[in-house]
Amino acid sequence: MPAPGFTKAKGKIRNQASGRDQSSHRRKFDRTPRSPETSETHVIPDTESDTDLIYGRHSLLAALEGDRYLNRIWVLPKLRYDSRFHSLLSQAKADGTVIDEVDYRRLDQITHHANHQGIAAQVAPYEYLELAELIEKAKAASEHPVLVAADGITDPHNLGAIIRTAEAMGAQGLLIPQRRAVGVTSTVVKVAAGALESFPVARVVNLSRALEELKSAGFWIYGMAAEASQSIDTVHFDSSAVLVVGSEGEGLNLLTQRCCDVLVSIPMQGKTPSLNASVSAGMVLYEVSRQRRSQTLRLENSPKGALQNQVQHSINKV
Repeated sequence: MPAPGFTKAKGKIRNQASGRDQSSHRRKFDRTPRSPETSETHVIPDTESDTDLIYGRHSLLAALEGDRYLNRIWVLPKLRYDSRFHSLLSQAKADGTVIDEVDYRRLDQITHHANHQGIAAQVAPYEYLELAELIEKAKAASEHPVLVAADGITDPHNLGAIIRTAEAMGAQGLLIPQRRAVGVTSTVVKVAAGALESFPVARVVNLSRALEELKSAGFWIYGMAAEASQSIDTVHFDSSAVLVVGSEGEGLNLLTQRCCDVLVSIPMQGKTPSLNASVSAGMVLYEVSRQRRSQTLRLENSPKGALQNQVQHSINKV
């Protein structure tokens, strides 16, 4: 049976079952590393260089509609005059981007036979934010922002999927470590399917130090661990939060666990021992989104909320 959840009140953690106030300092965890996720395979990160490629129709549409400068675009002739791309490519050319019409075989060579869907582009390396900038942007976007921290994700497909899901679920950004983890590469951009054009990423030298800095900025740190006693549906994600997802093979390392305020798990009923890192992140992000949406609906349907809606409706009519 899962341990009872915890709620925060005036700097203290209250045990909901006993009503006793525990010590006001943040809870630290000294746990052994999580069980490996045997269903996943380590992937060597993409090589990062002075320039990079993005490819695929969703990724290119997002890039063309966004602010990212594209050095060169290779496109199939029939796709260049497609209604979705024609005006955007014309504008990119006017802004100085080189547009090359090429055949399918040339695109295969350029992208090393990736699923390019008839279009690819050369871009400058992804520009990461500093952690302070990410915190500032997150707080400007939401009263209680949600960030995701990836602890040693090495598979670019996993990182891209986490970014895509986090953006879709309304999170405000991501932080990743510089060492022993994949960065934002062409594969990550492709899998993220355009989410990176509006979803900021910070890259930090020391993840543990960054988590402590986030605590000082008012965030609570929730680590995702398969054997944690607290289930995600017993935890109230009602404040600024950082969700920390572990690496594909080892999960959260011991030092990262010690930086977490609460370790949470996903309740499972089948025989599968663990979940893919991006799937786990998606499930916890959805639970956070579900709780906050339910809270918003309760406030809107309360007598005070209904009165406020009526007043706002009257103002709009005037």
